[in-house]
Amino acid sequence: MHCPFCESPDTHVLETREAAVGLRRRRECAGCGRRFTTYERAEPAALVVIKRDGRREPFERDKLLRGLLRAAVKRPVEVGALEAVADRVAGALLAAGGELGAESLGELVLRELRGLDPVAYVRFASVYRAFSDPEDFAAELARLEERSGRSGSGEGGPAGAGARGSTGAARR
Repeated sequence: MHCPFCESPDTHVLETREAAVGLRRRRECAGCGRRFTTYERAEPAALVVIKRDGRREPFERDKLLRGLLRAAVKRPVEVGALEAVADRVAGALLAAGGELGAESLGELVLRELRGLDPVAYVRFASVYRAFSDPEDFAAELARLEERSGRSGSGEGGPAGAGARGSTGAARR
C-alpha cells in the first residue's frame, strides 16, 4: 500500500480491527512517518444466471426472495426460512462456479420449497413452469404426492379418516 501523503510504498500495519464494512487497518508510512487508515472488504463474486434464451443476467438474491415471499404469502412460513432458502441457492450458485442455468436454479429452488411448504412449492412451480391449465396443477400435485410418499388415501389431508362427525355422515 502506498502512502497517500508521500506515495512511498514502504508502509506497515500497526493495527487491524473488524469493522462493519470489512477490515479497518491503521497504517504508518516509513518514509514520512504519517499515519492513515484503510478499509478492506471482500469483493462479492459476480453470480450469473444463464437464461433459457442464452442471455446472461446477474443473479439477484432480492428478486429470488420476492418470488419466494409471493409463493408463501398467507402461509405459515417464516421470512427467515425463505431468506435461508435464498442464501442456500446463492451458495449453490457460488459453488457451481458462479454461473448456473435458469433451469437448474429453478429446480434447486423447488427442491428447497418442497421440504418447506407444499403450497408455496406449487405456487412457485406454477410460475416457474408456466402452468397454462388446471391439468398442469393436477400433474404437479401428483408428482409432489409421489415424492412425499403420500398414497392419496386421505392420510395427512385436512379431514383425515373419521373426521365426518360422530354419525359418520358427510356434511352437505
